[in-house]
Amino acid sequence: MCGIIGFIGGREAAPIVLEGLRKLEYRGYDSAGLAIVSDGRLLVRKDVGGPNEVAKRHNLGELPGRVAIGHTRWATHGRVTCLNAHPHIDCKGEIAVVHNGIIENYQELREKLNGHRFLSETDTEVIPHLLERYMENGASLEEALREVIKELRNSYAILAISKTDGQKIVGACRDKPLIIGLGEEGNFIASDTLAFTSKTNRIIFIEEGEMAVLTAEKVLLLDAEGRHVEKKVEQIEVETEDALKPDYPCYMLKEILEQPKVIRQASMQNRDLIMEAALDISRAKEVILTACGTSRYAAIIGRYLFSKLAKRFSDVVMASEFHYFVDSIDDNTLVIAISQSGETEDVLRGVKRARENDAAILSIVNRKGSLLTRMSDQVIYLNCGPELAVPATKSFTGQLVIFYLLSFAMMNRLEECMTKLGEISYLEEENLRLDGKKIEGLAERLKGNRDFYYIGRGINFAIAAEGALKLKEISYIHAEGMPAGELKHGTLALIEKGTPVVAICPSDNTFDETLCNVAEAKSRGAIIIGISDCDHRDFDEWIPIPRVDEIFYPLVSVVPLQLLAYHLAVARGLDPDRPRNLAKSVTVR
Repeated sequence: MCGIIGFIGGREAAPIVLEGLRKLEYRGYDSAGLAIVSDGRLLVRKDVGGPNEVAKRHNLGELPGRVAIGHTRWATHGRVTCLNAHPHIDCKGEIAVVHNGIIENYQELREKLNGHRFLSETDTEVIPHLLERYMENGASLEEALREVIKELRNSYAILAISKTDGQKIVGACRDKPLIIGLGEEGNFIASDTLAFTSKTNRIIFIEEGEMAVLTAEKVLLLDAEGRHVEKKVEQIEVETEDALKPDYPCYMLKEILEQPKVIRQASMQNRDLIMEAALDISRAKEVILTACGTSRYAAIIGRYLFSKLAKRFSDVVMASEFHYFVDSIDDNTLVIAISQSGETEDVLRGVKRARENDAAILSIVNRKGSLLTRMSDQVIYLNCGPELAVPATKSFTGQLVIFYLLSFAMMNRLEECMTKLGEISYLEEENLRLDGKKIEGLAERLKGNRDFYYIGRGINFAIAAEGALKLKEISYIHAEGMPAGELKHGTLALIEKGTPVVAICPSDNTFDETLCNVAEAKSRGAIIIGISDCDHRDFDEWIPIPRVDEIFYPLVSVVPLQLLAYHLAVARGLDPDRPRNLAKSVTVR
């Protein structure tokens, strides 16, 4: 998991690439580096830390030269060390490569490169050495890369530069995003448009099997045989304004507080598109929802809504397991893929297999132009704007909104849903003002606890699981989320005096049964934190939520859980935006 960017043009490249790396930091932040061609030399600077740290340490922004590539890394192969950071170079120090993905056969390729000197533990380092071997035999940089990618197994996005072929950047990708930006003062190539949208909104998508050759004046696209490919130049919306965080200590808090607005934005969908998708769901013989992490909990709520409101059965399959089930998928299957980034490796892998079996693909995605959107028959966008904190918050709410719209549309009640969502957004806005300080104080009191348990029934179970996931992600506290009825089937043995139990307990059809489970935990000494629209004597701490129609409680109950996780992380001195060992776009298996 990482972010890559290259720039070539009429300006100094290092400051531009460094700015792009800062915007890509959410994709990887344990090390960063930059390679630049300057006066016939190849300069490489890299180190442990995020782009800002490495830039200060090595004066990255002051390196001379107008051709540069950069990388921000989240470690997969090899520890977090300077030697394992990208870019990687060949034996002679003439070729530099940055890479996103995993080369499965890198050990085999290392053995074939007998006599080459390897400095890192990474899979990526085989690429510059392979390029070196072909270029020694007279190949140009793009000719060498075309031969190299034939030898690589699995997925990749690669950028390469060479001091002997110094007025170009070459790039290639397979099952990983790589996007060209056409600017007034030069050309860009990156794993995410966010890296360069402040400079241009004119883009070209590179498809699997294609290669790009960028110079300062033009971009050449080639197919697998080296033939010229004509591609459409597209214009995208610039997303930089929402990515700013003035007056907020971190992106996560900003994105939590944006959720009332997100409810309104996500509900502003093309009605014909929603109705068409709803009809497809109703008509499909089999409907499967697939997602990872937070998006999977949104899918579980979606499944509940389809069943409860539209009487439509569907199944949720964890994306990392989905490709094991594709033998039963055919052209009668509709697969609904849910992903904030549209680039999550497990989701893409399952969708690709489903497409091979002729399934129809409907994707629910935040990032426009992502790989998943280009693999889908229909796409519904969340309209959330950029989500730059690693923990998903506002995108989860956006996903829920889409599932409400689809479920009501299947009942031909779409307008009613849109009205209710608007009303709920304003109730949530008011509730955020009331809950903030209360939750902050509660977090301060509970920051020393090592275990939390989250319980809920029915539609609230997925919210309990999502609340526990948020706490684990950013506070590093062990947390479990489970159906409240399962508490007594094993987990109750772990409840002791002072153990926090968070009960998602709105006054819906699960209220009384959940309270019975609350009583079981309380009798063992648990501290009960009630997330509810009404107080109860068994709640030691009550976090109020607005009273809404019972089917809509997930929209208002998840936000206090996000705030609780956020404030616990801050109280423990941690960075909520950048939790250890995690990245925003999970692009490895």
